[in-house]
Amino acid sequence: MGYYQNACKPEGLDGKMMLNRMNNSHAAMAEWGFNHITIQEDDLSLDIGCGGGANVRTLLEKSIHGKVKGIDYSEVSVEESTKMNADAIKDGRCQIIQGDVMALPFSDASFDVITAFETVYFWPDISKAFEQVFRVLKDGGIFLICNESNGEDPEGEKWLDEIEGMTIYNSDQLRLLLQQAGFSNIKIDKKENGWICAAAEKI
Repeated sequence: MGYYQNACKPEGLDGKMMLNRMNNSHAAMAEWGFNHITIQEDDLSLDIGCGGGANVRTLLEKSIHGKVKGIDYSEVSVEESTKMNADAIKDGRCQIIQGDVMALPFSDASFDVITAFETVYFWPDISKAFEQVFRVLKDGGIFLICNESNGEDPEGEKWLDEIEGMTIYNSDQLRLLLQQAGFSNIKIDKKENGWICAAAEKI
């Protein structure tokens, strides 16, 4: 497996290196993405594809009286995310789970906020995955997607050759897929550097 394939499913030492790299290199994009939604201090949040755990930590900081769960199908990601958020886990405010977005192991209407940073590229059936997100989101809840590649920049296309199973979605595709899953009030923002985020509500 090539090094960059670890962006899809981190494994082994290379996977740990990739997670550390992503925590650092994606920090500015994540901050930009978080600025598009409001998180209440007692919200229950879920980060899908939690990777190295940096965004779980941010969610914990933003909802100081809330709880946060992270889920990833990579064993290495679960391990690293657990390490990063060990104190919150010990305090009962955080839980990191190994699992699959295609069958989220949560009850209906469980979360106020669900985030997905640099991960929807790798969801094998994005329509089904969005239906799963919609199912576990509470009425009035927010789903935030944030990607470094907006599907309109040829520079981003190079990753399709590096990472097997990757699909880059543009704003029109994301909007349509979110609408088909039942989401409303879909707001999409793009930056000149290629970043894209979509915030959608379940009403």
